[in-house]
Amino acid sequence: MNSFTDSATNFIDECVDGAARQRAWRRFELVGLPTTGDEVWRYAPLGDLAIEHFEVPRGPAASAETPLARELSERAERVVRLVDGFAVSLGEDKPGVTVSLAPGRESLSGEPLEDRYQNDAFALMNLALAPAAVVIRVAAATSLERPLVVLNESRASACFSRTQIIVERAAEVTVVEYFDGGDQALVVPLSEYLLEEGASLRLVTYQRLADSTWHVARTTGFLARDGRLTQAVVGLGAHYNRSRNDAELLGAGSANELRTTYLGSGDQVHDFRTRQYHVAPRTTSTLLSKGAVADRARSVYTGLIEIEKGAKRTDARQTNHNLLLSPRAHADSVPNLDIRENDVMCAHASSVGPLDELQRWYLESRGVSPDDAQRLLIQGFFYEMLAALPGEMAPLVERDVESVLATVIAGSS
Repeated sequence: MNSFTDSATNFIDECVDGAARQRAWRRFELVGLPTTGDEVWRYAPLGDLAIEHFEVPRGPAASAETPLARELSERAERVVRLVDGFAVSLGEDKPGVTVSLAPGRESLSGEPLEDRYQNDAFALMNLALAPAAVVIRVAAATSLERPLVVLNESRASACFSRTQIIVERAAEVTVVEYFDGGDQALVVPLSEYLLEEGASLRLVTYQRLADSTWHVARTTGFLARDGRLTQAVVGLGAHYNRSRNDAELLGAGSANELRTTYLGSGDQVHDFRTRQYHVAPRTTSTLLSKGAVADRARSVYTGLIEIEKGAKRTDARQTNHNLLLSPRAHADSVPNLDIRENDVMCAHASSVGPLDELQRWYLESRGVSPDDAQRLLIQGFFYEMLAALPGEMAPLVERDVESVLATVIAGSS
């Protein structure tokens, strides 16, 4: 008996919108799981993915908040809690913010989700198996002092969550998406963000899943005129951590700032994919990806800046820096530019290498121990990423990163 296929079929059959889900499932079966022969998957350890070992849950498992999730909740304006993809709490009502559940068959871009993600096997899997879409709407001209927090807890062996955030005209909000749990699990979230004219969304995605988990996430932001999407993606957990983060700059003057951060150890693979798609004139995007890998861990960064004809005076920058903390660690960096307009400014840069031995020697010559010198240099490497996080969250993430870093350094000593 094939556990994943059979449990997926049973779940779909029990849903009131089973016909729509079945269409997505048939598309998933037609596309099929990727292989390393596919260029965008050639760095992934797909040989480790035993899909039939997972089982689709029919409801949320019993669970309790982790200490970090609890601390995030205490700093939040409103908390939405999902367990195994099922919404167990939509939080207390707040002026200017509505949270609801919806079938979520339409993309925030206005087209059917199945069409938008027709070639993405994992996104199609999410469309068939996510319990419901959590829709967060921030009313026009609303400004929240504290962040909205979406807690995603994985306790079953498969978890599919879907989030859609609409920030209406001239509204301003910070949203934190936090993922934890997931022992020996498959976690496949799909999120979209729509920013109307003059709207501002500061978004933090913090992934802290178990090191045995497969995490395959995809996010897309749609930015209208003068929209501002400031996005930070931090990945510490998962055996295979793949995060694709896209932004479509559709209105003049819109801007996207994206920072991705990871710290890998053991045999982890951190695989970040980004696409900044400039359609309108005078749009800007700034991407900075920084991470470190130790032991036998690997990282992959593949980024694309795409500028359409007519997107005049676009300014797009892409930078990727990788630290190798072990001779067995490995990093691949593949920045790409696709430019169809002449009147633009565009740049990309990447680096892969170990810690600067001269800087380490300097610290040790001042009496700093080798382990402390390594820790300080790595903390300095990550500092500009953590410093950009919202004030309510930065100390929590910094403390968590330091705890992981201490383990990594101890293991390499």
